[in-house]
Amino acid sequence: MAKITWRIWLLIILLVIAGIVIFNWQILYGKVYVKSIVPNSSAAQAGIAQGELIKEINGKAINSIEDYSNALALLKNEAEIIVETENGTFRYNSATLDFELDNKTIRHVSGNAEIAGLKEGMIVESINNFSLETYTFSEIKEKVEPKTKITIKTNKNEYVFLSTNNIGMVVSEVWPTRIKAGLDLQGGARALVKPERALTREEMANLIETVRYRLNVYGLTDVNVKDVSDLEGNTYLMVELAGATPIELQDLIAKQGKFEAKIGNETVFVGGHNDITFVCRNDASCARIESCNAIEGSESCRFQFEVHLSEAAAKRHAELTANLIENTTGEGKSYLNETLDLYLDDKLVDSLFISSDLKGKVTTAVAVSGSGIGKTRLEAYNNAETNMKKLQTILITGSLPFKLEIIKLDSISPTLGQEFTKNVIVAALAAFVGVCLIIYIRYRKFQLFIPVIITIVSETVLTLLIAVIIHWNIDLASIAGIIAAIGTGVDDQIVMIDESESKAAKQYSMKERIKRAFFIIMGAYATVVVSLLPLWWAGAGLLRGFAVTTLLGITVGVFVTRPAFADILKIITKE
Repeated sequence: MAKITWRIWLLIILLVIAGIVIFNWQILYGKVYVKSIVPNSSAAQAGIAQGELIKEINGKAINSIEDYSNALALLKNEAEIIVETENGTFRYNSATLDFELDNKTIRHVSGNAEIAGLKEGMIVESINNFSLETYTFSEIKEKVEPKTKITIKTNKNEYVFLSTNNIGMVVSEVWPTRIKAGLDLQGGARALVKPERALTREEMANLIETVRYRLNVYGLTDVNVKDVSDLEGNTYLMVELAGATPIELQDLIAKQGKFEAKIGNETVFVGGHNDITFVCRNDASCARIESCNAIEGSESCRFQFEVHLSEAAAKRHAELTANLIENTTGEGKSYLNETLDLYLDDKLVDSLFISSDLKGKVTTAVAVSGSGIGKTRLEAYNNAETNMKKLQTILITGSLPFKLEIIKLDSISPTLGQEFTKNVIVAALAAFVGVCLIIYIRYRKFQLFIPVIITIVSETVLTLLIAVIIHWNIDLASIAGIIAAIGTGVDDQIVMIDESESKAAKQYSMKERIKRAFFIIMGAYATVVVSLLPLWWAGAGLLRGFAVTTLLGITVGVFVTRPAFADILKIITKE
């Protein structure tokens, strides 16, 4: 029996390690995980954390997104809704109110509420005998919408709470491997951004941290922010967002997001933690759309939310208002003669009257407002919500330390990403089958054909192992690099087989023939390495995936699989 050499054992051990590392063992404990939690939602208040694996909902096993959706559908618990309006009383059964209000005016209606006869523009007086004079719409909604007892069992704990149909969780299926798919394969938006000037390492690190924080605060997940450079030495910022739109990405990073509140020409406070200690978000009691009105053929909605200032900022506010003059309006309200002007990126977005009661006083609570405009009231309302969310994000994170220019903006839909994946897999399998057939036709020896196939698969698996360890995302360029590495590997194996089978080389021992083959292989390896190095910087790093995976693949091949293949050849030829 032929002796298995240490090189072959090394290959076997590495393949076993690859199987252990690449396989996502979490899938054995659950197939659906919590991707994100909506702040202040029922799930958040119950204590469910991001990343937990969902096993059961109300006793129903959860093994897919479809199971999760079906389980939530079973939670639907309808109740009678009685809406008193100036136009009469409307009754219907529903799990949700199915309409939204601006003050007391219905701005959007759907579902059973629309079927019952409610229409946009109607003035609502009460809902289920809860008067809008006494309660806010959010408070009534909380009281009226029926809640169901929900029991969610995860890999960490069992949670029992009451909730409406919307429990406030975003879930995703657990991927069977730990291989990270790049933007090309999962869809999203990518921006190549250039700072206004050359940055030091420290400045770039600060910029990356600020951009990542801003995107996370805005609510975007799967954020990848890194610095890249081109062959000319220019440094850029690469921002990738899975599942995001290019408009969101452009709005959040193309503008510096410098927020200033001024009285006259003096700055009272700016965005960021130094001046602002709290920004109200996701709480209708202190962050809401105030009103909507028609303006010149379009609609405008105003938002307002509360912020808390630091002691230093509050003192500046007191100092700047101490000497202002009090003016009284015709309605009997008293305001100071200067307004609090809000600037975003040096543009005036709103001016707020300052009550005379605040003159010279140190106050930490300030209301910030703005507006959104649209052709319809619904569009204006949605734009106001978006503008409020952006302004809240900027106030929390502060301005970006440098102005940024978007050089390139790409968008890939998830559907297109799936199509890319399918096409690449088909192309790779076709190439694999083609190589196998050519090798078999060339040598007509089954004992040579099998080791070549095993080596090709081994190189691919070990390349993916390293990609998982270094957290490298596999995108289309990376897959092309793996295919290129496999092609190089097949070339090297053919060189070794030809050397071992050549009649002219029979005058040398098998050991000498393998040495001759490895001389050619190492020369080719050095050439490929040198030729691939420029691709690390070319195209501002967009070709880096191809360069990395090709280098990983051929390096694994030259130092692990080629030596093992050479020993297998010796065993097969019995030399």
